Amino acid sequence: MTRRGCDTEPGAVVLIADRSWDGLADRPSGHTEVAVCDGRVAEVGPTVDRAHAEVVELGDRMLLPGLIDCHIHTTVDPSRLLRAFASDGSAAIALSALPVLRNLLHRGFTTIRDLATFAAEPVTLYLRDAIARGHIVGPRMIVAPYLISARGAHGDASTLLASHFDREIGALADGADEITRRVRENIRAGADWIKFGATGGFATPSDDPAQTTYTQEEMNALVATAHDLGIPCTPHAYGDEGVSRAVTAGVRSIEHGNLASASTLAQMTERGISLVPTQFMVIDALDHLDDDSYWEGKDPAERVKFTRYADQLRESAHNVAASDVRIAFGTDAGMFPHADNWREFPAMVKTGIATVRALRAATSVAADLLDRPDLGRLQPGATADLVALPADPFDDITAVADIDFVMQKGAVHRTPTPGIAGKPPTGR
Repeated sequence: MTRRGCDTEPGAVVLIADRSWDGLADRPSGHTEVAVCDGRVAEVGPTVDRAHAEVVELGDRMLLPGLIDCHIHTTVDPSRLLRAFASDGSAAIALSALPVLRNLLHRGFTTIRDLATFAAEPVTLYLRDAIARGHIVGPRMIVAPYLISARGAHGDASTLLASHFDREIGALADGADEITRRVRENIRAGADWIKFGATGGFATPSDDPAQTTYTQEEMNALVATAHDLGIPCTPHAYGDEGVSRAVTAGVRSIEHGNLASASTLAQMTERGISLVPTQFMVIDALDHLDDDSYWEGKDPAERVKFTRYADQLRESAHNVAASDVRIAFGTDAGMFPHADNWREFPAMVKTGIATVRALRAATSVAADLLDRPDLGRLQPGATADLVALPADPFDDITAVADIDFVMQKGAVHRTPTPGIAGKPPTGR
């Protein structure tokens, strides 16, 4: 039994479940009781003091730390991207994200890192602050407001919307001086992270995922500027050269990295740089290369690029599973329906990543990447972000799709029963 001390004062909650997993261990534990007070885990063990506490009986469910998605776009929906730029405006884009945020929380994602909006204003920063103040319901948000990009590269939406606007669209910057200014503007606005484009991508027709879009000097200037102001950086990076340059520049994580070589992954491991592999989108595309209906409504160039790099993508996924690189869970949801972000788990396992490694990626490893050691763990002193599900994800990773109890910072947002201890469930 582990204790921290809660005095089981009025307002304390005790959760009781037949099984639990703490975000760290190789296997789940048996019967577990968790005392929560003041938004934190106070005590964990086979039994805890229940005096004065509200008791939540979760039965045969497994209790585990709240999940973390380290790469998501809550304000992005590809089906309405042009309309969002043309007519919706920042307020409409922010409002459209409210049900997305609520649903993410109710499905067990208690923390997310949002890596760029396409709105004219940094609406994800406003959403982050509104959640923190309790004005709206959603996961705790950690935000990189924009994707800083070279002109004509992955983050330059001007090429997609040339027929709609006669102006540049995106957080565009070329050369060390302009990049430095753009980084400082993001941080002045309140950015938690800086995201930049190191390579092209698959979904944008004007570039290629193997292209490297910033020089080493430019990346060095970008990362050094953010570092001086205490802000970590992460790049959108598919191609091996772009990943390698970003690693050399000193980023904290790599987003995607799906064409990275084994030697570059080894370099990341040596330097302690995390990989957020966003494998579901890649694996899903590769599985449907010959399915014409899957590609309806998508730019034909995307299918051509996935076909061109199919063997390399599969090899790199194998290399990731075989490596010791720190893998943090991230999905790129927003580029596909947000409700499907859980599918990253089975995609990771399908490529050879061990189930426990995939689960740690969304809990303790993700928390470490975000410099939040109080998250992603079921242990005394941790923030009381806890979820429960009926089945065991160690037996079947798809069980994560059925989370039906959610607690965030000690407040219950979803319950599997009509009520708990005689009280109606909150946020149902």
